[in-house]
Amino acid sequence: MDGLVNNLVTYVWRLWENKSLPDLVDPGIKEDSNIDEVVRYIHIGLLCVQGNPADRPKMSTIQQMLTTSSISLPVPLPPGFFFGNRPGTTMSGLDPSQSSSKSYTCSVDEATITDVNPR
Repeated sequence: MDGLVNNLVTYVWRLWENKSLPDLVDPGIKEDSNIDEVVRYIHIGLLCVQGNPADRPKMSTIQQMLTTSSISLPVPLPPGFFFGNRPGTTMSGLDPSQSSSKSYTCSVDEATITDVNPR
């Protein structure tokens, strides 16, 4: 996976798109785990963070999905806080090892703005 991953949801979504969700499972627990079951739980998690709240399953449905493996799961839609690749959204000059009196305004998702100020 190339490029910067901004958050866990973005990382998992990219693994989903690449059909490589098993790569998310820690190698230390792969041997002792049912990978298909773990991938199912991740799939359910992606259903819970879909961009449109109306598309997200209800708690009763989630409980059924978690306890009944025979229920087929719908394909998740992109998450609400998915940070796709957008040109021009780099945060150059934000090296924490450099002292600076400058303040940078950053917004990757165009929904929130954070003023980053050095100490």
